[in-house]
Amino acid sequence: MGEPATKGKTAAPVLPSIRGVGEMRHLGLLGALALLIVVGLVTRPENFATASNLVSILSLAATIGVITVGATFVIIGGGIDLSVGAVMALASVWATTLATQSYGPVVMAICAILVGTGAGLVNGLLIAYGRLVPFIATLAMLVAARGLAQRMSDRKTQLVAQDNYSAIVGLSTTRWLGIPVLVYIFALVVVLGWILLNRTTFGRRTYAVGGNPEAARLAGIDVRRHTMLLYALSGLCCGIAAILIMARTTTGSSTHGDLYELDAIAAVIIGGTLLTGGRGTIIGSILGLLIFTIITNLFILNGLNTSDQLIAKGLIIVVAVLLQRRNLKERAP
Repeated sequence: MGEPATKGKTAAPVLPSIRGVGEMRHLGLLGALALLIVVGLVTRPENFATASNLVSILSLAATIGVITVGATFVIIGGGIDLSVGAVMALASVWATTLATQSYGPVVMAICAILVGTGAGLVNGLLIAYGRLVPFIATLAMLVAARGLAQRMSDRKTQLVAQDNYSAIVGLSTTRWLGIPVLVYIFALVVVLGWILLNRTTFGRRTYAVGGNPEAARLAGIDVRRHTMLLYALSGLCCGIAAILIMARTTTGSSTHGDLYELDAIAAVIIGGTLLTGGRGTIIGSILGLLIFTIITNLFILNGLNTSDQLIAKGLIIVVAVLLQRRNLKERAP
């Protein structure tokens, strides 16, 4: 009985409007991307429009992008996850300990995924059943995961062992049609995330829970269970991202993922996902991520200060949130 009620009362009216707003938002994001590309071609034509720079942009976007997919689900569901960067770091450290590496690359990958999913599940349990505010619960996980990663690694960078080097690092060095394998992994995660959000009951329930938790509960959705699963999904994405960061850097380190939560959340917001939940798209989040990644790339190519990058990103986030609030007021009856 719960399923028909969910479709009739919540999903059916909401999803068409989401798609309509999303398509308009996507056009604006594509325009911003085109403008950034023009800036790159004008300021650094000899460096920006090269195959190696394109691969560099995609490789950087891949790791943060996988995390962004998970963050999109959480924020559409009405939550927030500040621990994604720290959880990724913890997963990378755990997977590169000598004990784990002795079992081979497959076990390393499984370990990273399990650690990430487990940390996300703890977040979900604390928020859904412990009634903790998402900001507080995930902030606590951020601190705890960083601390545990530092303790496990003794604040040292752990190298991928030679026996596992070709399998793990090969994800970054092996290329198909000139594109590293890790970019294809990122693309696969995006496709699966899009299908899960737009073509499954889980996705419809995510919109319902984020839009109006009480109405979702009355429609027969187990809101607490679904919230827990959303954070577990975010943790799963962090575990996959840990594999990609190990492939890119050949290391596991407690410093991995520093400020990745900023980039992921900012990409989701710029992509049009409401911080209050109930509206958003995977495609919008990925376009927002590409905008951020290209901005970072342009700063690097033009030799601008790293501090200026952070200032620019902060301003973009503020503008995006202000535009969201303005659009909501215009649509309000």
